[in-house]
Amino acid sequence: MKNLVFPTLLALLLLPAVALAEIDKKQATEIAQGVHPGRVLAVKQAQENGKSVYRVKTLSDSGDVHIVVIDAGSGEIISK
Repeated sequence: MKNLVFPTLLALLLLPAVALAEIDKKQATEIAQGVHPGRVLAVKQAQENGKSVYRVKTLSDSGDVHIVVIDAGSGEIISK
């Protein structure tokens, strides 16, 4: 029983950090390029509807500009 106390306590302390994990700009860029391949023009972190998001602007080979909005907490695509 004594051997389980420390690992359990450690897991409980780390749980909030895992829940708040965010993706970084590089990961947001990779996600956006998976949706709209091309040159990345800009990556900006912003607040949208109370959420932290990345807005990634790409330029396709054909000249089309796309903005992909990605949830910074989960990496989920909000709009493309």
